Amino acid sequence: MLDDCQLKLPYRQGIQVYTDLNLLTQVLAWFEQFNHPPVPHSVWLECQLALAEAFTNAVRHAHAHKTPETPIDIEVAVDAQMIELKVWDYGPGFDLSQLSDEAIEPDYGEHGRGLKIMQRVADVFCYDQIDQRNCLQIVKYYAQT
Repeated sequence: MLDDCQLKLPYRQGIQVYTDLNLLTQVLAWFEQFNHPPVPHSVWLECQLALAEAFTNAVRHAHAHKTPETPIDIEVAVDAQMIELKVWDYGPGFDLSQLSDEAIEPDYGEHGRGLKIMQRVADVFCYDQIDQRNCLQIVKYYAQT
């Protein structure tokens, strides 16, 4: 854990968890370490939501037919101007270009909003297959204070 309330830049950490929605609490507790300057609190909150959505999607969709022991790797990097989140899974993948630019509909119910939420949070939003894994990348820029 950090002794002072400032991240020493560049700062990069990763965690690997199993495919289990119950581990979302552990993932979010791990993400607390990034709630320090230079990351503005409002940006951290948005990224926390995006991370929760990305992890949930990896469990529910990418790993829907995988064993619970299938790992999900999460990486976060911070520098003076941005925070980058990467969520790696072993699912079949999907075409991110199919995501429409339409607004989130109020009748989506409990499901179907995750990708749109992540897209809204991110300044850069990518999904690529790399070495037989998929990487969802979210980059959020912030002004240096």
